[in-house]
Amino acid sequence: MKSNVKWFLVQRFLITMFCVYLGVEAINFIYRVALTPAVIVFLETQQIEITGNSNVAVWLLQMLFYFSTDFLPPGVREWVQEELGRVMGGSMNIRITSPLYGGVWGVALHIMIIGGIIVLLLVRLLPYLVGAFCYSRIVTKQFNELLAQEEAQKLARDQRRNLLLSDIAHDIKTPITTICGYSKALSEGVAAKNDRQSYLDAIYAKAMRMDELVTLLFDYVKLESEGFTLHREPGDLAELTREMAAFLYADFEDSGMELVLDILEERVFFDMDRLQLGRAITNLLTNALRYGKAGGRVLVRLQEYELTVADEGEAIDPDFAAHIFEPFTRGDRARSSKGGSGLGLGIAQKIVEMHGGKLLLNQNFGEGYTKAFQMRFPPQ
Repeated sequence: MKSNVKWFLVQRFLITMFCVYLGVEAINFIYRVALTPAVIVFLETQQIEITGNSNVAVWLLQMLFYFSTDFLPPGVREWVQEELGRVMGGSMNIRITSPLYGGVWGVALHIMIIGGIIVLLLVRLLPYLVGAFCYSRIVTKQFNELLAQEEAQKLARDQRRNLLLSDIAHDIKTPITTICGYSKALSEGVAAKNDRQSYLDAIYAKAMRMDELVTLLFDYVKLESEGFTLHREPGDLAELTREMAAFLYADFEDSGMELVLDILEERVFFDMDRLQLGRAITNLLTNALRYGKAGGRVLVRLQEYELTVADEGEAIDPDFAAHIFEPFTRGDRARSSKGGSGLGLGIAQKIVEMHGGKLLLNQNFGEGYTKAFQMRFPPQ
């Protein structure tokens, strides 16, 4: 966004400068055609002689200073006029021969001439003043819009944070309630001997569920923090994909799913953070393991810099799919009933984006698969 704002301001600055240039040229034309001849006629009628060459701005300034010195005491006036001629151009000389410059009428005429010269100077400076005013308005408006966007983003972040905390409390409360109930039954001897092992198994499962949730939450918050950076090193994306698939191969077998690997034999060089990118791939595989079809296939395919994890599970509702990468998104009953945290895909998306890639959901993948999550990285 910052680069877009800079380019926008540069564009507006160039446009403003071009308009100022056109304005200056227009004012110069008006001076040549109308104002300068009118001033010359006025000076001639008032018997004011000006000799020498100078540009219009210096000429007007010297005229302003010269007529202003007439209000100074004698002696000082001559010295100031001499210094003006020396500093601003000794070739220019102003000589007044009109007898009208005495008494009250002379003072009034001086004031009128000074006012006219100031107006001419302001007209001369008008394009610059208008250009500076317009550009300052553009800059102010742009920064106000940026501040409004930042406020809106901050409000959205606060809302997401509050929702995140609410979802965390909800997801942790259920296993805690189970653990408290079963442990109390065991401690008070209420549970029958035949049920004790099932109670212990339930306590262990809920504790592991809480551990998984807290770990995912920690990973998500760490990726969200401003100080977090990737430790990227040259590596082989194909090898990393095979390692992550092998790590979960037994889990797929236990679930009766067939893990289909379609990974290039040659190396796919990529600058990556192996730990974080491996976590993103694992999250996609875990998602397929959790929501895939029992006894169905899960495809892991790597073609150059596109990694696909597809399964034969239920298709995702389009309305829910639009928010599937948001934290704690578990839109339908089928997904929420399978123990998903709603954080895995959000973490995977952040990691992929930090590597300069994109994570997409494709429900038209084909080959008998109902949905596919695809990581697309820039070629290297």
